[in-house]
Amino acid sequence: MAAAPSATIIPSVDKGVFLKLQNGSDIRGVAVYGVEGEPVTLTEPVTEAIAAAFAAWLLDRKKPDPSKRLKVSIGHDSRISAQKLQDAVSRGLAGAGVDVIQYGLASTPAMFNSTLTKSEDFLCPVDGSIMITASHLPYNRNGFKFFTDAGGLGKVDIKDILERAADIYKNFTDEGLRDAERKAAESVKRVDYMTVYTSDLVAAVRKAAGNVERPLEGFHIVVDAGNGAGGFFAGKVLEPLGAITSGSQFLEPDGLFPNHIPNPEDKEAMRAITRAVLDNKADLGIIFDTDVDRSAAVDFSGRELNRNRLIALMSAIVLEEHPGTTIVTDSVTSDGLTTFIEKKLGGRHHRFKRGYKNVIDEAIRLNSVGEESHLAIETSGHGALKENHWLDDGAYLMVKLLNKLASAKASGVGGGSKVLTDLVDGLEEPGVAVELRLKIDQNHSDLKGGSFREYGEAVLQHLANVVNSDPKLQKAPVNYEGVRVSGYGGWFLLRLSLHDPVLPLNIEAPSNDDAVKLGLAVLAAVNEFKALDTSALNKFVQV
Repeated sequence: MAAAPSATIIPSVDKGVFLKLQNGSDIRGVAVYGVEGEPVTLTEPVTEAIAAAFAAWLLDRKKPDPSKRLKVSIGHDSRISAQKLQDAVSRGLAGAGVDVIQYGLASTPAMFNSTLTKSEDFLCPVDGSIMITASHLPYNRNGFKFFTDAGGLGKVDIKDILERAADIYKNFTDEGLRDAERKAAESVKRVDYMTVYTSDLVAAVRKAAGNVERPLEGFHIVVDAGNGAGGFFAGKVLEPLGAITSGSQFLEPDGLFPNHIPNPEDKEAMRAITRAVLDNKADLGIIFDTDVDRSAAVDFSGRELNRNRLIALMSAIVLEEHPGTTIVTDSVTSDGLTTFIEKKLGGRHHRFKRGYKNVIDEAIRLNSVGEESHLAIETSGHGALKENHWLDDGAYLMVKLLNKLASAKASGVGGGSKVLTDLVDGLEEPGVAVELRLKIDQNHSDLKGGSFREYGEAVLQHLANVVNSDPKLQKAPVNYEGVRVSGYGGWFLLRLSLHDPVLPLNIEAPSNDDAVKLGLAVLAAVNEFKALDTSALNKFVQV
């Protein structure tokens, strides 16, 4: 264990600094030096305080019998700061009187699963779980995701934990930190939990194929883990199922991410997995983000199955199993996807807000009021199924695709991944799809001392008013985020970013000319807002 820092060198950190670490339902910060202008905010003492605060929060929620100690599991992705933060988290938990179980390199979905697994051999179920990750962010960042058996913690819980952490940090003493270090050294246990998690995935595919031992025999499937935590999928899931995985790439964990950003939304990352599929003449390619809660695929012809296509594919699979169910998505999904889900598949498309937790919580809410929903999925590759405890698990999403391959093979249908491609046949795709980011200058005099959020809301309100008086444009009758408008055969959505002073603008249209007409309509409405940087939009419409 690293030596506990002395009280005399712990810098004072006020509550505001802690609260700035909140990123929706996650905690994110800078964990290592190396990027100019980005000082370290997620120090070891700050981390220790956050872990102790989670222990306190958990004790309040679980109210255990005094004779029973709570257990918390810790896992991490491949980031270079992972080991240092894992040790600090362990000290914070142990010092707070919680039993600590380290999993080492793990995936985010596995950490949630550890709160559900029943196995004395693996010290499960745990009462709470912490994943150390910052998803696809640059190498110098890191952060935390927290779970109980009820799922991932929400925004309110994260704020509560950070407020507690600020108070705990203020009361750190040299003696207390040394005591936490001693307790951690004595009590930390280590378990290879990923063997449990991967064997469950393997069992799910075997079951779907009628309990065949090697249902993927003869399939050639390549995996791109982007040097994150997903390298296990090739050797621990696909190969036991009989698949050939030669040509898989970037399976080794490397927190500097030397090959490409581990992100299924990244164009370079998708080009890399597409090349691997075509070069190896594979049946299917699978790509994960750093901590494996997001994924995408590529079929045998090099066609990307991500964003709207992945949602269409998952919707087709889920609606076969649950006819008529509601599919909940984020706000930037296409009109073509709505038509596909509702007209071709016979389901209902409920387009909600951005943010994977928002989408999942909305699906849970719909079920609670009697509207059946079995899938909540974002264009980013976050997808959660009711059958999998509403956990956004990139590996489980891919298992649903593997189940289709295995069951098609078992029933004598050949053709590699064509069975998947055929499921999205008929999805209308736009000729042009762009996302432009209009930044709000928070120092501009036009803000008049107000917040960027108030300013952004004023922009949206003005745009809505302008659209109402334009006969060529039609506001979406049901919309939960921003201003969504149809016209010129396409649509646009202008919304306020969840966390940043930015108004993202999505435009989809049949042609570039139509997309430009939509862009010009937005530009004419927002031009009077001088603190809004419209240069990206100006360039798009070539004004």
